Amino acid sequence: MPHQLLRLKQVQEKTGLKRTQIYLYMKTGDFPHSVKIGPASVAWLEAEVDEWINLKLHHRRHDPGE
Repeated sequence: MPHQLLRLKQVQEKTGLKRTQIYLYMKTGDFPHSVKIGPASVAWLEAEVDEWINLKLHHRRHDPGE
């Protein structure tokens, strides 16, 4: 199965996060790192973004106080 790449706008739409928050979470290790796809272009692996979303959903279901 080929890897699907998402550009920043797609990641923002999929996660509901703003650009600044995505890069802050990447810096702290709380979000998947981007992949350099060109001199001034980056993208994220869709599978890793989906995994991050699923992890958030899992924590929500198992941490009822949050």
